[in-house]
Amino acid sequence: MTAWKAIAALLFLNATLSFENWWPTPAVRPDHRLAPEFVVIWIVLLVLVKRWGEPSRRVMTALAAAYLLLVIGRYLDVTAPALFGRPINLYWDVGQIPRFLSVASQQLAPWQIAGILTLLALLLWGLFTLLRLAVQVVAREAAPLALRSTAALGITALAAALVVANAAGVRATWPVVAKPVTPTYVRQADLLVSALSPARLEAALPPSPAFDSDLAALQGADVMLVFLESYGATVFDEPASRQRLAPARQALAQAIAASGQHVASAFVTSPTFGGASDMAHLGLLSGIDLSDPLRHDLLLTTRRPTLLDLFRARDYETFGFYPALSWEWPERRFYAFDRFLDGPGLGYRGPHFGLWWIPDQYAIARFDELNPIGPQTPPRFLLFPTINSHIPFRPVPPYQPDWSRILSPHPFDDVDVARALAEGIDWTDLPPAYLRTIEYTYTWLAGYLRQPYPRDRLLILIGDHQPAGSVTGPGAPWDVPVHVISGNAELLQRFEALGFHPGLEPKRPVLGPMHHLTQILLDAFDSSVETESLARRETSHGMSMAFAGTPRPALPRPRPIGSTVGLSAAEGATPK
Repeated sequence: MTAWKAIAALLFLNATLSFENWWPTPAVRPDHRLAPEFVVIWIVLLVLVKRWGEPSRRVMTALAAAYLLLVIGRYLDVTAPALFGRPINLYWDVGQIPRFLSVASQQLAPWQIAGILTLLALLLWGLFTLLRLAVQVVAREAAPLALRSTAALGITALAAALVVANAAGVRATWPVVAKPVTPTYVRQADLLVSALSPARLEAALPPSPAFDSDLAALQGADVMLVFLESYGATVFDEPASRQRLAPARQALAQAIAASGQHVASAFVTSPTFGGASDMAHLGLLSGIDLSDPLRHDLLLTTRRPTLLDLFRARDYETFGFYPALSWEWPERRFYAFDRFLDGPGLGYRGPHFGLWWIPDQYAIARFDELNPIGPQTPPRFLLFPTINSHIPFRPVPPYQPDWSRILSPHPFDDVDVARALAEGIDWTDLPPAYLRTIEYTYTWLAGYLRQPYPRDRLLILIGDHQPAGSVTGPGAPWDVPVHVISGNAELLQRFEALGFHPGLEPKRPVLGPMHHLTQILLDAFDSSVETESLARRETSHGMSMAFAGTPRPALPRPRPIGSTVGLSAAEGATPK
């Protein structure tokens, strides 16, 4: 009985540090893998028992308290990406807790708030009590048994070897060793210390581009920067994918030509692969290499300038359009969009399509409806990350040729909806679904370009990253396509002088990393740079870019449109 009790305590302690998120909910599910911190604490207890006998009650309580912190860290580490689409970030998230509690409690009676807080306190106390009990059983019964068993010591040595190999980056250990929790705490400490230390922050971040383009080459045209989710070079590099998408790509080319516009294309290298789209978005906006995720998080704590600041200074109105967002996104304070619109603000009434339920076609049509362009409307800069081509790539929404109907409560025929929803998620066969969703993306883009637009615009289509490795196969480059579409032939010539090629077929070599494209845009938009000198400037970008790491000026508070999601209680937010 003692042995089974000891084994149960060991399994419980390991399970509390190896669980995974029940995606995409706040719940968790057990995982069979070995938790590195559990192995470390088990070895510590073995040493303590071997050297001094049974640890004191105070020592075991301290170990249980430390273990509780690790369990909380594990929960935040696996749950934040599922709920917020990014890892935990104490710099932003701690400050949001009071706002979240204030907003969430507006519709609750005082007794309900007290009840919730009491329940939370009891839950933590109950978990701590169970952990302390388990630690006591391990120290008093499991450790003495293990010290007398050669087999148990051998298993402990094997577990330690697996953890060490995992820490060294041996991929073969990933199926049997869980992700450690300690690096999350270390990373958050590093982030907070660096963010609060100007010297460390300056040393951690490269300098910013000058952002001194006059933008006159745009001639006042609207600029739509559309990040196409998971749109990677594989759609051109992989022969079968290229062939499958050829008709849809040709239809897009025909729509561009029919609208009286031209297109030029190129490849750039994304700072990320298969996910973490924010690093690509901010890398292009800031002109800084964000291939290191910590650098991305640190940049968000600064007032460094971005393309948004430049366009705002040149009398553009900046729009952040994030249909995929349906939760609090505190980082948008860094971007300081003049106007911000998220998923709930769109008022979508049609059927939900999988995890990313708002069709991109509806999203862009609804944006134009909510933001009509009149004679006095200033030129706009729009940042729009799409979502339907996000993994798991299905179900793919049907395309609606009637763009007026897409905004109605019944945007699709029932048979088309049933056919789309009948396609369940299959994580073992992602490539076919990926191609269908890119095909859908080409199709709605072609339809959108055939719709009337009241004035000149530049449409920049760029992939945020390659799809997952299960789609691209091993050894795929981190390259993504970039297409620039405009009716201004002179502007397109400037892009061609900077390395772009006419048409929708990008060619190699790549122009450079994503943040290199920032300077290319600045040069293409700058009328003071003659077209003839652009090619010479392009060859020298990597060697002698002019930098000015000056902080950006304080900006007025953004004006949210269509949604109060993301506002603090002081700004009039209401619960979703």
